[in-house]
Amino acid sequence: MFDKALARIGASLEKAGIPYMIIGGQAVLLYGEPRLTRDIDVTLGVNIDRLETLLALAQQISLKPLPEDVAAFVRQTMVLPALDEETSIRVDFIFSSTPYESQAILRAKKVRILDQDVCYAAVEDLIIHKIFAGRPRDIEDVQMVILKNSVLDVPYIEEWLKTFDDASDEKNFLVTFREIAGSSRI
Repeated sequence: MFDKALARIGASLEKAGIPYMIIGGQAVLLYGEPRLTRDIDVTLGVNIDRLETLLALAQQISLKPLPEDVAAFVRQTMVLPALDEETSIRVDFIFSSTPYESQAILRAKKVRILDQDVCYAAVEDLIIHKIFAGRPRDIEDVQMVILKNSVLDVPYIEEWLKTFDDASDEKNFLVTFREIAGSSRI
């Protein structure tokens, strides 16, 4: 069920020329262990000025936007939540044009799904996203991904987490990663 939705989304975004990467639970399934996930999270390498293009694309592949006032919701959250009417899978399109997201999308790994290349976040970028989110489930995901992937570009991860620490009052992203990595013995 997810494979069909992922392949349709990947083909449509590719055709529309919208750079993207799959993140979240779907990426954890690729790099970690099977776990329950009920949605598809897609980071887009475009800003909300491409909303109309995305809405047209969504309509073509039977994705129904969930907010009543789509434009206002997207302006406020930078997210377009939609429901795949064929599979009932929720799809969250996350608009982004930050330097980090742009670089992460360029590093995305193409995975063949039902004769379609689908772009997934590189393992290091998945770890960065999960550390940044910081919920208990995200931290568990990072632990599992590190255990399952012995080859990681640790300097890349640490450089971006330090950048996020420098821009944050919390300043705990790099420490969190090092604690997890130390307990996982990378």
